[in-house]
Amino acid sequence: MASANVLNITDADFKHQVLESDVPVLLDFTAVWCGPCKAIAPLLDQVAEEKKGQLKVCKIDIDQNTVTPNQFGVQSIPTLIFFKGGKVFERKVGSMSKSALDSLIAKVLTA
Repeated sequence: MASANVLNITDADFKHQVLESDVPVLLDFTAVWCGPCKAIAPLLDQVAEEKKGQLKVCKIDIDQNTVTPNQFGVQSIPTLIFFKGGKVFERKVGSMSKSALDSLIAKVLTA
């Protein structure tokens, strides 16, 4: 599961935790059975630690929470959606390297 710096959210608290966040949010759409999701999890934990206070990292289980994934058209996992100012800023489907993730984060934080 998530580290202490990665917040597990639900459909019920999505609006508050993501759309109303004062800082940009990286939301990972995931499931316990997803191999690529498990592979990217340590990178997200690392990013959450490195960017603490600048970026909120959240995970939402698509099997337990179906409203939010449907709202954003999530069809494959992992899907990472970056939110800034309550709006979708960037979206990436599939696993990625730490350097690719860092590049995306830099783009979000500097925009």
